Parts: sequence; C-alpha cells; structure tokens
Amino acid sequence: MKLAPVVRALNARSGVEQSVVHTGQHYDQNMSEVFFRELGIGPPDINLKVGSNSHATQTAEIMTRFERIVSPHRPDWVVVYGDVNSTLAAALVCAKLSIAVAHVEAGLRSFDRSMPEEINRVLTDQLADRLFTPSEDGNRNLEREGIPAERIHLVGNVMIDTLIQMLPLAKQKLPSHPERFGLVTLHRPSNVDDLPWLLDTLAALSELAKRVPLLFAVHPRTRERLEASGFNGGCSPDLHLLDPIPYLEFLGLQTKASFVITDSGGIQEETTFLGIPCLTVRENTERPITVSLGTNILVGRSVATLMKAANDVLSGQEKKGAVPPFWDGHAAERIADILTSPALLK
Repeated sequence: MKLAPVVRALNARSGVEQSVVHTGQHYDQNMSEVFFRELGIGPPDINLKVGSNSHATQTAEIMTRFERIVSPHRPDWVVVYGDVNSTLAAALVCAKLSIAVAHVEAGLRSFDRSMPEEINRVLTDQLADRLFTPSEDGNRNLEREGIPAERIHLVGNVMIDTLIQMLPLAKQKLPSHPERFGLVTLHRPSNVDDLPWLLDTLAALSELAKRVPLLFAVHPRTRERLEASGFNGGCSPDLHLLDPIPYLEFLGLQTKASFVITDSGGIQEETTFLGIPCLTVRENTERPITVSLGTNILVGRSVATLMKAANDVLSGQEKKGAVPPFWDGHAAERIADILTSPALLK
C-alpha cells in the first residue's frame, strides 16, 4: 500500500527503470498477494520467498537473498518502506555496498525500544541517504538524532495516496454489514501473544457487541494464538470473528464503521483521514499526529479503558479530528520528483 503510489509515480517519469522486490516476509494470501492485485501494480518482479522466522533469522535471510539481487545491478536508488525487517535488511545490504537508500515513512518514533519496529526505524534512518517523512514530527525526530536537514524531506503520507485512489472502488466493493457496527483488528505480538490479555479482551468485546455488532478481522497470528489456547469461539453472536479482509473491503468497512479498535499503525492514519474514531490498543504510537490532530485515542492495554472509550463513542462523545498537512494524495509524486532530480542522480 505504501509502495504502489511510488511505483506509479516513477513509472510516469521518462527514462526510469524500476524493479519491485518482494521479500516474502508476509506470505498469507490475504495479507500479501491480494494487495498487489487490488492496487493494480501487478506481481513483483522478484519474490525472495523468505517466509516467517525469528527476527534475526528472517533479517539475515533477507540480507543474504537481497544481496544476490542488488549487487550485480547496482541501481541508483533502493527505496525501502516502513519499519518491517525487510526495511532494515535491505538498508543494511545497500549501506555495505555503497548503494543509495531512500526511506519512505522515515522519522516515525514510538520511543519504545521494546518494539522490534522501533529498532528497524531508528537504524534504517541512520543508514538512509534520503528520508521521506509523512509529517512534521518525523522531521523533528530525525534532526534531534543528528540527521542532516538536507537529507530530510517532508512529503506527506503515501498510505493516504493509496487510500484516496482506492476509496471510490472500495465503496463499490463494500461487503454486507450491519447498519451500525464497530471494526476490530489486533495483531501485534505484544498484545496477541499475551493469552490472558487476549482472552480478557475477547470477553470485553463480546460484552460490547451486545450494544453494537463488531466485525473482528482476525490476523493469522491472532488466530494461531487463539487456537493454541483452546479457545472454543464462545463469544456473543454479534462478535463476528472473520478471516483477514482484503484491503479494498476493509477500507470500505472503515468508511461505514462507528469506530475502529486496532493496534495497527496504518489504520490509525486511515481513520484520521476518514474522520472515523480510532481506539488504539497500545501504550504508545509512532504516529502521534493521529492523536494530536486526528481521531485517534490511545487506550493502552486496559480493557476497562477500551470499553469506556467505545461506549463514549456510541454515546455521541467521539473525538473530532482534522487531516494533517500534506496528506493530500500527492506524496508519491513529491518522492518521485526528488529521486529523479538531476542533482541526486549519479
């Protein structure tokens, strides 16, 4: 979802050749392949098929396989996205080979080093030659960490580029749903690997579903943890445990939801743009602008706080928000302009 608008923007520039390398870090059909199809960018040129493993093993395997691809080609730029292990692995390989790296979604910080994603973000930003930030707080974080200002570019949010482009189609593909409902997604290991917390949360969601139906798109990791716990599905009939929902359908559901309960970073941004209340089940966020300016509320891991926030929304006390600057659908064009600038090309 972050890559697609940048690929299209670069394709529109004459004389640009690019290849899409998919590491295969995400390999579930509804969590990976369907995105390439729905976003209209076709299958990746190269799939490293790394699959799942421990953080160290996965990162090392990506580095080994990616080096074999990038070393003989020596591109002008390698563009990495977000904060997953693939992001850091590719940046490390390029740094060792003296190949320029551009980091899309740079500068985001939760200031929680217990999150693997935070380690990936900090290290990738130290290695990158160009850092494309989605919001002003990202610029401040990078400058505080000693990144030269000339390497930092506030371009806006590529996730919002994709959202704006896909929103009309998402509304056409909207699946059937209750007239009023809440939308739920939980996948972070710090949440779903804590089985007592996860089961307590499900019990609370079952209670909340008595007031408003809940559609819970269950991530594969979350389902694995539930199955391992012996969970027998004893929930309220209005708490609907669903398989992962393709992006277009999920985006459509977000537009109609009364609120979204999540621990996802991207959904915090999407709900802020859409003006939908978002209850984020985390103690911190690397996207604080969604809290300070948007519709996002951090409810932490307290089930009681989550229930109160959801009931407040249902009682008409939802948080109002605004769309951050540069979240206008043109972030990828700004990135393409910078990457193809004669001053930056070798």
